[in-house]
Amino acid sequence: MQVISERQNGWWVSPALPTIANCLLAVLWAFSTAGGWGEAAFCGEGVQRDPICASNVEFVVTLSLAPAVVAAAVVLVSWALPGVRRRPQRLDALLTMAAAIWVFAEGILFVGGYVAKA
Repeated sequence: MQVISERQNGWWVSPALPTIANCLLAVLWAFSTAGGWGEAAFCGEGVQRDPICASNVEFVVTLSLAPAVVAAAVVLVSWALPGVRRRPQRLDALLTMAAAIWVFAEGILFVGGYVAKA
């Protein structure tokens, strides 16, 4: 049985790289939201903490939750479905899409944090 590669251009990148990138983006998002990095960065800490800003950052965290859940689901489904996992181009596309969604979720936190700070 001959296996025909779906790669057209001869380039090959291990799927471990985009998977690691997705995991790092997920950890960054988690520390920024649940870990309190975002609130500390935009609203201050201790006696300098602005409670109104912190309330607004909590709302922004809630907004960024939806794309974060979608990104995590795309990564998990990409690896769970054999039809995707065995097709390198499909796996690459989905893992790249998930990374872009993570960046979007981080962007919501970043822009929302600046708006909350103002």
